[in-house]
Amino acid sequence: MDPRLYQIATLASLLVYGMGWLEFDITPGRAALLLTTVLATQAAGDRLEGRAANWKSALISGLSLCLLLRTNDAALALLAGVVTIASKFVIRFRGKHIFNPTNGGLVAMLLLSDRVWVSPGQWGSVALFALLMVSVGGLVVNRASRSDVTFAFITCYCALIFGRSLYLGEPLTIPVHRLQSGALLLFTFFMISDPKTTPNSRAGRVVFAALVAFGAWYVQFRLFRTNGLLWSLALWSAAVPLIDWLLPGRRYVWHGTRAFARPPGSEDPAPTAEQAESLGSRPAGVAAQIVMGSESLDSRPGPA
Repeated sequence: MDPRLYQIATLASLLVYGMGWLEFDITPGRAALLLTTVLATQAAGDRLEGRAANWKSALISGLSLCLLLRTNDAALALLAGVVTIASKFVIRFRGKHIFNPTNGGLVAMLLLSDRVWVSPGQWGSVALFALLMVSVGGLVVNRASRSDVTFAFITCYCALIFGRSLYLGEPLTIPVHRLQSGALLLFTFFMISDPKTTPNSRAGRVVFAALVAFGAWYVQFRLFRTNGLLWSLALWSAAVPLIDWLLPGRRYVWHGTRAFARPPGSEDPAPTAEQAESLGSRPAGVAAQIVMGSESLDSRPGPA
């Protein structure tokens, strides 16, 4: 199955739980505005490029905005939805969009207006709920073949957080408390693990994760600014083309969805290493016949 379906189900469940039980500062009307905006923008962009509307990726971005974006101005919320999706169509390098849509949208709005903010402490610190988020998030990234970047990031980030506390002689309850954040878990399992905007090779993804972790730590503990995770991911996402050049690999292709039409008589592309890994032990003939699609034109298999 398409791993985006797992992401949609998980994010939607978190939003319903947050609005119903955790009293998130977002109304049903505001959530509906964000979701409608991202879907409409995606449909318009896909129509201009002559493709069917890719509602799955747009819905993931919209749900993420509902969970993280906060503003009292409906116009700014609408603008955030447009900027989030439009960035995929406008900011590209060799057919691959650079920024994670949600991260790019949030950072752009934080730069544009002081009436937009991200609320990282809205989740509470209930251990059972955090465990649920980690477990479901782990399922999602494994389905998307990007568990390496997730675990590389959280390992590096925890090492930096605990290392600083040990150097300063702080009790370990302080770094543990800093890691008890729903926003951190969402970032780790649903944002930095985006397979379409992370480096193509495994080595590149590990390097990328380490850079993002260090950047987030530096922004928080050296520049003393909030939202270090978002700023760091936006900064190092711009370096992904360079990482792909230094550590090349095959581009990710969403599998489990329908492919673009190909001329009659053309051959189906052979599955990439990552696709073959996700297909497990299926016979090569069957695996080669599986039809795949993606959220943008860059999903077509790259050169060997």
